[in-house]
Amino acid sequence: MTIAIGDKLPAATFKEKTADGPVELTTEQLFAGKRVVLFAVPGAFTPTCSLNHLPGYLENRDAILAKGVDDIAVVAVNDWHVMGAWAQSSGGMGKIHFLADWDASFAKALGLDIDLSAGGLGIRSKRYSMLVEDGVVKTLNIEESPGQATVSGAAAMIEQL
Repeated sequence: MTIAIGDKLPAATFKEKTADGPVELTTEQLFAGKRVVLFAVPGAFTPTCSLNHLPGYLENRDAILAKGVDDIAVVAVNDWHVMGAWAQSSGGMGKIHFLADWDASFAKALGLDIDLSAGGLGIRSKRYSMLVEDGVVKTLNIEESPGQATVSGAAAMIEQL
């Protein structure tokens, strides 16, 4: 079953690369008492994710935060090394959280996992964005195709804020 507006996020633990090395972050730490924009990509360094989805959120970071958002995070089914390299190469390190859902457990718990084995990617996350307030989903935007980043893009999120 897919998570829906009004649902509480399931408990999960992510890994994130920081200047001090890897840290574990729980959904409780990330979302409790905060208003957070979370978006997911099928994979770090993939074309749509790197050329369209992530850049929109980095370029509009200040505009999103100005709308009363406390934090922005991107999550992908990659390990923390890959997510850290993506954060550094994109210029996003320290600007938004780059969360590793290394085993797809969070994507599966949300009901937003997708099998992209035909394209050589295996089990990944669907592309989506959501506004989460104190752990509860307030908006949810799921892309029909993993190669598109329109309804889940930064411009669409800004309009919803």
